Amino acid sequence: MSYVDAEIASQPDCWRTAAQLASSEADRLPRPGERVAVVGCGTSWFMAMAYAARREHAGHGETDAFQASEFPTGRRYDRLIAITRSGTTTEVTDLLAALRGTLPTTVLVGDPAAPAAGLADAAVPLAFADERAVVQTRFATTALALLRAHLGDNVAALSADAEVAVRAPLPIDPTHIEQVTFLGRGWTVGLAHEAALKCREAATFWAEAYPAMDYRHGPISVAAPGRLVWAFGDLPDGLPEDVAATGAAFVHSRTHGCRSVIGNWAAGRTPLDPMADLILAQRFAVTLATSRGLDPDAPRHLARSVVLA
Repeated sequence: MSYVDAEIASQPDCWRTAAQLASSEADRLPRPGERVAVVGCGTSWFMAMAYAARREHAGHGETDAFQASEFPTGRRYDRLIAITRSGTTTEVTDLLAALRGTLPTTVLVGDPAAPAAGLADAAVPLAFADERAVVQTRFATTALALLRAHLGDNVAALSADAEVAVRAPLPIDPTHIEQVTFLGRGWTVGLAHEAALKCREAATFWAEAYPAMDYRHGPISVAAPGRLVWAFGDLPDGLPEDVAATGAAFVHSRTHGCRSVIGNWAAGRTPLDPMADLILAQRFAVTLATSRGLDPDAPRHLARSVVLA
């Protein structure tokens, strides 16, 4: 078993631990009504996108997500949350250093001794979710689970869905697919981007991601037999039918079961939370990698952290 396989399988336990941690770390996390910015790079940025949309939709306050290098320093926020597994990523550490004394900052970090932990005003260490794999899975989702628990989401139920996702058959055989597009709405747009990134990182596979409502504004033109559309969360009316007309396979576990060229994987099951569905997409990406003769623990051109000279 690869490192990433084991780390994917550990997510239900990590999420439960994060839910317990959320109450003790509440003073370091955003308060209702605060205007909040959330930053990260790569996978952490996509988790920031998911949290920002979910927090604002839940009525907790205006919340924006940024890639750390693109943070608009001229805007006013009450708090900045940074998500970084290594705590060494240059864009994150540079931003935290630049904001010292001007804006309260909190970092969610895998290594509590990392530079980012010392640069932020407060740190929430998630060492129990840190990873050996280059391809990031459990740290990012655990950070999101912690933030969701802080919003009042039922992470116990979410973890039970994750238990299903780590054991269930994949909704489609990756070896039958030549391209995949992931879609989301609201907070699940970030999950769609993360699923596509996993396929690109682990398997060097052609994967795209879009907001579901925008998919018919051009991207649907690449859908065809042998290709896959995988949607997270709520669906726009008519989208499954439009995808079916292209001949592409379609996977959606939220409301319609997982429908694909191999049948109805989730027929009769309670729909999974989209974060648990992301686990299926992580497993899909790792299976793609091994089917293509690649080592998912050694993705090309990548390291655990981007540290610039």
